[in-house]
Amino acid sequence: MSTHNTVSTGAIGDDFFERLWQRSWTYIKTVVDVAREPMLILDQDLRVMAANEPFYETFGVSAKDTGGKVVYELGNGQWDIPALRTLLSEILSKDTFFKGFQVAHDFPTIGRKVVILNARQIHIAGDVGPAEDFPPIILLAMEDVTEMMVVAESLSKHATQIEQTLNARAQKMELHIEKLEKELNKIKNKS
Repeated sequence: MSTHNTVSTGAIGDDFFERLWQRSWTYIKTVVDVAREPMLILDQDLRVMAANEPFYETFGVSAKDTGGKVVYELGNGQWDIPALRTLLSEILSKDTFFKGFQVAHDFPTIGRKVVILNARQIHIAGDVGPAEDFPPIILLAMEDVTEMMVVAESLSKHATQIEQTLNARAQKMELHIEKLEKELNKIKNKS
């Protein structure tokens, strides 16, 4: 006797898995749509299934130029980054995720962007239904930190300039103190 449980589609309706997938898709798509950060939903072949408005706005692309394309083909290959390829392939092969992967890239139309990427594979494990009814997807979230990086670099430059100015002033003060000490010693020696 087999202990392996399977779900009979006849018992719950032939369209059950299709309806379940549609409801799941609607739920996931809604979450992505309300996110403030740019997000992509990728299929198991890393093709863009959906993107949200912040993605289109941040990267200056349209839905027709994004949907159905492999992520590495987006923006004329601008996302074809070897380290990103490695991370996404690990997600698919090892059922894992990554957080905090920083990408700095010069985009032809929008200029330099520094983006922090987070990604996770979502799939249904177990005997819920046929694998083709519930294909794995990857949520790829992005945080545009370009402005923060510009501010951080500017603050760093200012801090370095202030430090250099203070060091120069401290050296001048030390010279003045030494000069004053010599003068005081001369006065003491005369008296």
